[in-house]
Amino acid sequence: MSDVLAMLYATYIMKGKWTFSNVPELLKSQVKEILQAEGLEHLTE
Repeated sequence: MSDVLAMLYATYIMKGKWTFSNVPELLKSQVKEILQAEGLEHLTE
């Protein structure tokens, strides 16, 4: 289930609706991995 939530957060960040600071601490590492895999690591800053 956390994989789905991480993808949801990453998708919203990619669309510009949320920022990485909106991601709960529990999911930050997974969301960061997803964004890095998409070449969007700058969105984790």
